[in-house]
Amino acid sequence: MPGKFVKVLKAIGRKWFIFLIVVILIVFFFDQIAAIIITIITIVLFGLSYIPTLLFSKKLNKFLSSINVIEDRLVARRLKRPLSQVQENMYKLSKNQKKKDWLITFYNGHYCFYNEKVIKKFKDFYNKGLGEKEILEQLKNFEIKTRAEIKSIKDALVNNNRLEGRKVSVKEYRNKKRYS
Repeated sequence: MPGKFVKVLKAIGRKWFIFLIVVILIVFFFDQIAAIIITIITIVLFGLSYIPTLLFSKKLNKFLSSINVIEDRLVARRLKRPLSQVQENMYKLSKNQKKKDWLITFYNGHYCFYNEKVIKKFKDFYNKGLGEKEILEQLKNFEIKTRAEIKSIKDALVNNNRLEGRKVSVKEYRNKKRYS
């Protein structure tokens, strides 16, 4: 019995907008002023429902600016928010990061945030011609653990046109010459 009741509530919840319009139209036929008041109250409540989302976005941005490297799971745990909400916000931030100093990458099913300091160091090492393994060794103190992270950072920077030309290291030059 409780399962059926929950399903009915969910069905009503999905169709609340249509239900609200029908109620306002019915009230409008009997009392136009009451319908206008209900409509204004509805619009105000709908607008107020976006305030927590906006506040969370600002809180997330402030939190991320104080961290060097962090994954979405840790953000969700520290901010005490659902992982899906954190991932949705990080996805939105990752779409608008072409001109930002920080970087958000997606790999292994999770989003990861990298601060400006980490990205600057990565670019320095990359432009010197270091490979993924050497860059990983240099960035261990920033809590970067795998070469997959290095590759995802490189790919995200390339996709956003934020990575400049690269000097070729002696090791890479020799390997190219040997296999040519």
